[in-house]
Amino acid sequence: MTARERLAGSLCAALGVFGFSVKAIIIKLAYAWDPALDAVTLLALRMLYSAPFFIAMAWWSGRGAAPLTGGAWWRLVLLGFVGYYLASLLDFMGLAYISAGLERLTLFLYPTIVVLLSAWWLRTPITRRHVLALLLSYAGIVLAFWHDLAVSGDAHGLALGGSLVFASALLYAVYLVAAGPVIARIGATRFIAWAMLVSTVFVLVQFALTRPTSALAVPPSIHALSLLMAVASTVVPTWLIAVAIRRLGANQTSLVGSLGPVFTIVLGAMVLGEAVNALQLAGAALVLAGVMMVSMKPAPAKAAATDAGTNAASRRL
Repeated sequence: MTARERLAGSLCAALGVFGFSVKAIIIKLAYAWDPALDAVTLLALRMLYSAPFFIAMAWWSGRGAAPLTGGAWWRLVLLGFVGYYLASLLDFMGLAYISAGLERLTLFLYPTIVVLLSAWWLRTPITRRHVLALLLSYAGIVLAFWHDLAVSGDAHGLALGGSLVFASALLYAVYLVAAGPVIARIGATRFIAWAMLVSTVFVLVQFALTRPTSALAVPPSIHALSLLMAVASTVVPTWLIAVAIRRLGANQTSLVGSLGPVFTIVLGAMVLGEAVNALQLAGAALVLAGVMMVSMKPAPAKAAATDAGTNAASRRL
C-alpha cells in the first residue's frame, strides 16, 4: 500500500468517525429546538430519511449475490432489532438526560463489553491486559459521570440517562458478537443495509402504534436536522468507514475511531455550550486508553466475532 493510499484511508476513517460523532450533537440540538419532540418521533424521522439510501445499498450489494436463506433472514431480523432498533432507541432516549460528551464516552465502552461477552459466550480468556483496560475504562466513566453531576446537579436524570445509554452500548456489543458469522457469510454492506431496513420497520411500527401521524408535522428545522442526521451521521459515515477498512484494515480503522469521543466533546463545547474541565478530560483519557488497549491486540475469538461488524458498522449508534 502506498503512502497516498494510507492517507486516503485514514482521511476516510477520520471523516466517517466525525460523521458518527456529530449524531449526538444533532439530537441534542433537535431536543433544544423543539422541547415537545420525543425520541420515538425523532428516530422515526431519521429512519424515514435514511431508508431510501439503504434500499439502494441493499439492491447494489445484492446484485449477482445468492438469495438470502430463511435462516439468514431470521438472523437479520433479530440483529436488526437488537443492534439497530433497540440500541438506537435507548441511545436517543438517554440523550434527553445527559450531555453529548458523556453519551459518546459511554457508548465507546462497547469494545470492553465485547471482551466480557466473548469471555462468557465464546469462552475467550480474559488476559491481564484486558483487566487493566477494563479498570481504566470504567474508572474514566466514573470521572466523566462525576464531572456531569457537578455541572448539572441532577443525579436522577444523570443516572437514568446514563443507564439508558449504557444499555444501548450493551445491546450493541451483543449485536457485534452475534453478527460476525452473518457478516462473513453475506458481506458487510449487504448486512448493514438489510439490518438498517429491518430496524426501520420496527421503528415505524412503534411510531404507528404509539404516536399519531400528525406527530411528524414538526418544524422545518427539525426535518432539516433529521435529514442531516440521516445523511451525514448515518449513510455517508457507514460508506466512509467501509472504504477505510478496505484501505487500512479493520484494526487500524478501529484505532482511528478513538477520535470519536474527542470530536463529540469538542463539538459539544462549541455547539451546545457543554462544560469541559480537567475532570472530564481525565475521564475521557482513561476511557480512550482502556478501549485502545482492547482494540490494538484483540484475542483471536474476539477478532473473529467483531472485526467486520465493529468496523463496518462502527460507532453508527
